[in-house]
Amino acid sequence: MATVLEITTRDVGVDRQQFGATLPIATAIDARPTDPQVGHRAERNAGFDALRASLTLLVVMHHAAITYGAIGGWFYREVPTDRSLSSTLLVYFCTVNQAFFMGLFFLLAGYLTPAAIERHGPRRYLIDRFKRLGLPLLFFGWILGPVTIAIAQTARGHPFIDTLARLLRAGTFENGPLWFAQALLLFASASVVWVSARPSGQLQPAQESKPRPWPANAVLLGAALATGAGAVALRVFWPVGINVWGLQLGYFASYIVLFMFGFVAARPAWLELLPQQQVRRWWLVACLALPTLPIVYFLGRVLPELRGPTLGYVYAFWEPLVAWGVILKLLYEFQRRFIVLNGVRKALARRAYTIFIIHPPVLVAVALAWRDVSANALVKFVVTGTLSCALCFFVAGWLLRLPALRKLL
Repeated sequence: MATVLEITTRDVGVDRQQFGATLPIATAIDARPTDPQVGHRAERNAGFDALRASLTLLVVMHHAAITYGAIGGWFYREVPTDRSLSSTLLVYFCTVNQAFFMGLFFLLAGYLTPAAIERHGPRRYLIDRFKRLGLPLLFFGWILGPVTIAIAQTARGHPFIDTLARLLRAGTFENGPLWFAQALLLFASASVVWVSARPSGQLQPAQESKPRPWPANAVLLGAALATGAGAVALRVFWPVGINVWGLQLGYFASYIVLFMFGFVAARPAWLELLPQQQVRRWWLVACLALPTLPIVYFLGRVLPELRGPTLGYVYAFWEPLVAWGVILKLLYEFQRRFIVLNGVRKALARRAYTIFIIHPPVLVAVALAWRDVSANALVKFVVTGTLSCALCFFVAGWLLRLPALRKLL
């Protein structure tokens, strides 16, 4: 079984002090405001907009880390993974990210799904999903993916135009980070099948007069353990790093659980009614869990029984224990701190999905632009990642001036 160091990532009326911000969610990576007739007001949730934008920038930094020494699948790797301090820190950075950041995107997407299906109807909902997810996926797969590969190949002396022409003639399809859109299309289709199979024709019971309480800690712990067990089972057939149709199925236990939980949590608005005590408790669990994985890994250097499959099992159960706490903490803090977005934050939230789509060629080009400059890998990671985020922000703003793209993205 693959280990953590073999990871290849391809990215109501409730007291506010008790439950945190009670604003309606209005966005996952590509979401629009919800309909007030299905349990949510139509205003945007500034906290979730800010969280989505921050996660998108984290995706860019994640891929910058792989460029300079972390383990993972990416178009261009300048620094090989080794046992140096910089490489070890970047590997751990990506490992922690992988535990929660894409799962949080799936959670938000699942949370928005019931309202979207009720508002549009199943057929129109799927058409909208294909436009918002499928068209960017196809464009990236057949155009932007090959462009990014061709840019990366210039580091090996291959001419950009010749490489790109060869890839286009061969019909190369590279989904890159748009595997997320591909997975969301599958989840959206499954959601429609589920809704259509319900005898009542309703997504969920009518809105309750009082909010349903959050699941107990025992339920959340059971979900974490079940997710870990599911990850172990999936990785028997699809170890971490193995792609099936461009998807790393070894990570999908948490993605499926979090998407389903978001779907169920939509009607009672659980993501907006976060119990502060539970958030603190699971944040403590995450903080206690975070160092256990590297401890087991380094002990494995002197204790052979902690290597191989054992480390893989630890990693599988470590992921949800970290994810649950980090996700709850982020949801709570972002809603508490961001009530209204203005200026750069508002612009960043609007451009987040576009940044997610365009960042691969930008990041690879920035890294290649100063590949011959001698500098510490951590310095290069920070500079390349930060500059790429800034460039993507401005390029996304320019692209969204085009009416067709503004409507689609």
